[in-house]
Amino acid sequence: MRLVYSEELTDLATSMARMCALATDDMELATHALLQVDLVAAEQVLQSSTEMARLATENEERGFALLALQAPVARDLRQVVTSIQLVQDLTRMGTLAGHVAKIVRRRHPESVLPEPVNGYFAEMGRVAISLGRSATEVMISRDAQQAATLAHQDDAVDDLRRHLFTLLTVREWKWGVAAAVDVTLLGRFYERFADHAVEVAQRVIFLATGEYATLSEDNPDHSSPSTEELVRRFNETDRAYRARVAGDASGQGSSD
Repeated sequence: MRLVYSEELTDLATSMARMCALATDDMELATHALLQVDLVAAEQVLQSSTEMARLATENEERGFALLALQAPVARDLRQVVTSIQLVQDLTRMGTLAGHVAKIVRRRHPESVLPEPVNGYFAEMGRVAISLGRSATEVMISRDAQQAATLAHQDDAVDDLRRHLFTLLTVREWKWGVAAAVDVTLLGRFYERFADHAVEVAQRVIFLATGEYATLSEDNPDHSSPSTEELVRRFNETDRAYRARVAGDASGQGSSD
């Protein structure tokens, strides 16, 4: 009987990691759809929502069944309760990928993004996907130390979103209200996806240690950075991403 119970816990943990991997795959595909104006990829992301919903319902029901029938204690109890909580974070990650795909579908065949912001969303997508992959890994490994590193990657997405907001409000914007709304929403979707990946890592830390720690950030007291600091970050970000885009273009041109 105990062996069956242990197998059920293992299966639940594996299925939760599968949800995280699926949400991350969806965001990767949605980012491709956004940058390449690929309607087929966007539709694939939206179709994936059925599988995500099935896994969410199944995992939640399995978690409540284990609570009711097995009365777990200590670490086992943490695993079951954490799994039930994780369902909401992982479902939301999949939903956010779907939101990106819906914007692509709504604007097709036109590109959603004005050319000057493509590089920013390419980088936001890269970081968000990396966070999703890392979250999947720590769900499998239960490595609290690795989980604690995710917050620093999330800072990059936050900085990019603030920079995009500056482009919309401080500098002259030439691409209309609709494009400004889309860019604002998309920035928010990527930021929230990254936040949920960090939340997954926090729950893994709780599962491994029994303590729910707030992951450290570069600005632990949560005070607002100065205007000079924001300008410095924005200028560094601008130079880095323009160099990255130029390097990618140069590499493609010499690939023959």
